[in-house]
Amino acid sequence: MKERLARLKLVRHLIKTRRIESQEVLLELLQKEGYPVTQATLSRDLKSLKVGKIPDGGGGYIYSLPGDGEWREMTHAYIQDFLRGYISIESSGNIVVIKTCSGHSDSVALALDNLGLDDVLGTIAGRDNTVFAVLREGITGQDFMNRMKKDILEMEDKVQSDELS
Repeated sequence: MKERLARLKLVRHLIKTRRIESQEVLLELLQKEGYPVTQATLSRDLKSLKVGKIPDGGGGYIYSLPGDGEWREMTHAYIQDFLRGYISIESSGNIVVIKTCSGHSDSVALALDNLGLDDVLGTIAGRDNTVFAVLREGITGQDFMNRMKKDILEMEDKVQSDELS
């Protein structure tokens, strides 16, 4: 997890300080810094960071990061989507089953995907009210819940009120 966070920090730094036109250029820079990532991993990192392309003024495009205010706003929106939609979370091994309100499985899965939780390999949204999240090897459902409670403070309040009901 620390390696991914350090890599994401480096990607943000490189995009802020250099004119990067392609993933190939960014891959080379990361590899020179000691991060031998694949193109698929870099694509996920760029998606997680909400990196976009903007005109460079010379007919080409360069990578760009959303502003800090925009980043916080998007993260807050994903957290609210998650909180609004989920009902309960249970796990077995490294699989987490999230029950959602009817019609909220897509928004809950999208929120998990976009929050960039390193513990989550991926999600599958059911047709209506269930999300399956597969966790990295060695990460338990309890680890996942602890992380969610730490990262999403409002979740602790909701879990406590659910336990009292």
